Amino acid sequence: MADWPALVGPAIAAVTQPMRLTQGTLTLACSGPVAMEMQHLAPQLAGRINAALGRVAVERFRFVQRAPAGAPVRKPRESAPKPLPERVESALEGVSSPELREALARLARGVYRGR
Repeated sequence: MADWPALVGPAIAAVTQPMRLTQGTLTLACSGPVAMEMQHLAPQLAGRINAALGRVAVERFRFVQRAPAGAPVRKPRESAPKPLPERVESALEGVSSPELREALARLARGVYRGR
């Protein structure tokens, strides 16, 4: 497992992480879209790994959907809300409840987001 990048190459090592090898099954952690690609590459991967180990250790793969360790975590974008049209702002000023006013403002931002 320590030689994973050398065995599979840096591109595959960046999107996968070996979890365990038991009874000929290598469990790999990877994201959902990568799992499909890894299924297609499984025979080549098994050949590389087995050749490096000098014996048939990997006969099949099991893919678990999980981001590999060290994968960048995507944070949601935070941007300042665009100002609402003047008539909406003035209508919101007439709402006395702060909670209701904020809820209506969020609704209006959603409605006017693409405009």
